[in-house]
Amino acid sequence: MRVAIIGAGKMGVWFAQFFREEGHSVVIASRNEKKLARVGKKLDFETASFEQAVKKADKILICVSLDAFKKVVKTISPEIKKDQIIIDICSIKEYPVEVMHKYFGKNLILGMHPVFGPGSTSLKNKTIILTPTNSKETKFAESFKKWLEQKDVRVFIMTPKKHDRLMSVVLGFPHFIGLVACDVLLDQKNYSETKNVAGTTFRMLFTLAEVAALETPELFNSLQSNLPEIAELENMFIEKASEWLELIKKKDSIAITAKMKQLKSKLKRKNANYESSYKTMYKMLESSET
Repeated sequence: MRVAIIGAGKMGVWFAQFFREEGHSVVIASRNEKKLARVGKKLDFETASFEQAVKKADKILICVSLDAFKKVVKTISPEIKKDQIIIDICSIKEYPVEVMHKYFGKNLILGMHPVFGPGSTSLKNKTIILTPTNSKETKFAESFKKWLEQKDVRVFIMTPKKHDRLMSVVLGFPHFIGLVACDVLLDQKNYSETKNVAGTTFRMLFTLAEVAALETPELFNSLQSNLPEIAELENMFIEKASEWLELIKKKDSIAITAKMKQLKSKLKRKNANYESSYKTMYKMLESSET
């Protein structure tokens, strides 16, 4: 099988290496000629223009940013043959799937979201979401899922709409919290000392803050601009933060205790494995903090 990787960013290169290790012929393409030449030379990849890359490919994997997605799709669409399968890896799914259907209407297309970064060394224990929209795509997604599961990948199949709603909570919201937390932490005069005396709770927070701050602005903007209900979710966070802050300012220990008990009760109802999860986390905190 010959795979055309459209995009020579970190994830594009990751999948190029993955498919080559699987024994497939791989060609990688990019708008950035200097970057493409550097990647090709360093990793010994066949390189080509977008149009040349897709001509002889069996499968095409589009690994470009959401901002560039439509332009790239329009660029390669005249060269697409009806028997080629086209997959994208955007973190948002409704928009790219809609664009692919518009320009590759006669082809089998599939939205895919690899929920991991380019630092991963393998697919084992990683999560991938597939978002088919019709029976033909669903049949292919089920087959693709079986193949991925043989590599110990957690695979979920859902609609693009459901995916994007879930990602509002799973990606958009944590990125927002992480950036705000980083903004606050870096303004602390004793910032350099905090990590030296930190226990598990702070390390978890700081890890989230660092990951969010070191993410590309393009991804953050894309998530915040395109995920549905993200503004409502973040407004809810600010409102609830204000509620907690008000209780703390009043030093209302009775209300704070009651509110924490309510949260614990909600956790038990929402999480069937609450007790085991709680005990595990408690042991982690207990072993590292006083």
